[in-house]
Amino acid sequence: MKFHKEGYTSLALVILFAFVSNALANYYDASPYVQWFLYILSAFLIIVILQFFRSPNKKIAMDDGTVLCPADGKVVVIEETIENEYFQDSRIQVSIFMSPINVHVNRNPISGIVSYFKYHPGKFLVAWHPKSSTDNERTTVVVKNQSNVEVLFRQIAGAMARRIVCYIAEQDVVKQGEEFGFIKFGSRVDLFLPLGTKVNVNIGDKVIGGKTVIATF
Repeated sequence: MKFHKEGYTSLALVILFAFVSNALANYYDASPYVQWFLYILSAFLIIVILQFFRSPNKKIAMDDGTVLCPADGKVVVIEETIENEYFQDSRIQVSIFMSPINVHVNRNPISGIVSYFKYHPGKFLVAWHPKSSTDNERTTVVVKNQSNVEVLFRQIAGAMARRIVCYIAEQDVVKQGEEFGFIKFGSRVDLFLPLGTKVNVNIGDKVIGGKTVIATF
């Protein structure tokens, strides 16, 4: 287990808050109740940040015939739908909701070459809202594997998530299970798979990024 680099600023701010607030409480000789409240609040905030930005070490079992889960969370959508941004045709959509208590590292579902990447500014609807996939701030990535099969995956900001980080660009060569991004404070990841792909999860299933096999080609 390690602490993710995206959390350095947040951790520094929380530690600064804890130091300043407790120093002021001592300087102005605040009551023991106030001092203990600040001690507990400071400890709570530090624990929350450490928990949220944790990044477990994982051994990835790569398989070109499978689609690995891109994020920790819960499956909230499995349906056939029209993907209008890139494919312009029918695809199987699988959506994973990431709560604030989940690991928020995002991982490549397949290996291949990034054939499309685009960042979209947008709204901050709750991540489970039906229009969050098209109206919220988001990044869209398409990876083509060695069999020329393309999978689209999309990071979507939520009501709390106000920063999406993506580390890849078009023409990058990516490996299945490797980290491609991070979303802060709760959000959603959508997968769009070719029709005929066998989905191996059900709505409500808890899934693990880089471990759970979402689907099989």
